[in-house]
Amino acid sequence: MWFEDYEQLRGISRTPPGRARMAKQRRQRVANDGCDSGWPPEHARIGNVILYASIVKKKWAVNSAFMALYAFAAVLICWVLLCYRLAFGDKLLPFWGKGAVSLGQNYLTRRAAIPESTHHYSNGTVESPMNQPFFPMASLVYFQFTFAAITTILLAGSVLGRMNIRAWMAFVPLWLTFCYTVGAFSLWGGGFLYHWGVIDYSGGYVIHLASGISGFTAAYWVGPRLKTDRERYVPNNILLMLAGAGLLWMGWSGFNGGAPYAANIVSSIAILNTNISAATSLLVWTTLDVVYFGKPSVIGAVQGMITGLACITPGAGVVQSWAAIVYGMLSGSIPWYSMMILHKKSTLLQKVDDTLAVFYTHAVAGILGGLLTGLFAEPDLCELILPVKNTKGAFYGGGSQFVKQLVAALFIVGWNVLSTTIILLLIRILIPLRMPEEQLMIGDDAVHGEEAYALWGDGEKYDATQHGWHSSAHVEMLAQPGDARGVTINL
Repeated sequence: MWFEDYEQLRGISRTPPGRARMAKQRRQRVANDGCDSGWPPEHARIGNVILYASIVKKKWAVNSAFMALYAFAAVLICWVLLCYRLAFGDKLLPFWGKGAVSLGQNYLTRRAAIPESTHHYSNGTVESPMNQPFFPMASLVYFQFTFAAITTILLAGSVLGRMNIRAWMAFVPLWLTFCYTVGAFSLWGGGFLYHWGVIDYSGGYVIHLASGISGFTAAYWVGPRLKTDRERYVPNNILLMLAGAGLLWMGWSGFNGGAPYAANIVSSIAILNTNISAATSLLVWTTLDVVYFGKPSVIGAVQGMITGLACITPGAGVVQSWAAIVYGMLSGSIPWYSMMILHKKSTLLQKVDDTLAVFYTHAVAGILGGLLTGLFAEPDLCELILPVKNTKGAFYGGGSQFVKQLVAALFIVGWNVLSTTIILLLIRILIPLRMPEEQLMIGDDAVHGEEAYALWGDGEKYDATQHGWHSSAHVEMLAQPGDARGVTINL
């Protein structure tokens, strides 16, 4: 029984089995349900902090990284105090759970469970039992927190370089509470879309569509960057940007591989599909850059990688691996077209200053992946993980699945536009959403009193009295005793 295994895990079994018996039990659990899942997706959040700090202008490197770091900390505290059980607790509304604290020992040490995940037939009999992974509730609380944190951090990419940091500090807990938890409960926690049979394997809608739409909405209300920043926004460190992108890619395997809450067949398929889609999308995006612009772009390759990851996420564990190539081909071309061609033709898209193009790389890629899942969801793979039996994509005879995917996308879009707008308008009453002009001109030094690099450029003038040993407090370099190279320099 699971409880016997759990007692041994906690070290309280009075008759611990031998190594051979423990190994046999472990193999059986992995084969049947999967009890171990190597899914710490920490690399994704670390990658985002590094990516944001490197892809922006030097004067915004500290502010961009700090917005992501602050979101990580604020989301965790809000998550355990209220939001986890809004998203995965007992039902309050068809799209929302009953919020409560997730800190009690009795709650966190029990076996993990999603109480509203039991799915019933129309006659009331159980079709799929409650989802109960083979690990403690504390693991589930933390794992789902990582999804909530990355979603909020992705949203920040739309408003980098001009949003008032105090407004951002107020926005994060409000958006998590009133936006993210609604999508999470509706699609993952046992809400109405979950029981209707909508497929969102690991966050194409809950994470990418939500962050892209909310980010675009926030960018509209906050307003654009300075004209000089918008016209020339050169990354301050492309090599470090690649390091952040690599960590993000690696962490994505943790997200999609851990979504079944077990190391099983579905998680293996999901990890393979995730990497196939990302690689294909990167190659397609790079090829289009070469054909259209005459040279490959490193930033473009990173964007193609991200769209491939975002697109496969809603279907990673329920589509065949050949379909992952199709996902990658479309995610490397449709978001590219929307960003490079359609953007220049649309007055609205040009009016909204989405700093890191989160709308294109996440919202467009996320909704594309959700709709493709409505076409390519494979019946046998769906049977392994989904609560609604006989779920299958339109190409396998399940035409209604595509309609469900479309309706769910419209719900996420509508809810995030409305709630994000209300939150920002309320914050604007007390705190300006946009930085003052003098801070926008200077950047990190004005906002935080800190700068990312001790380098001078970007139109700045070097002032010897403001830096290190050149200041008036250090007018001499005194030779150290015994140092043959020591001299005294009068400046």
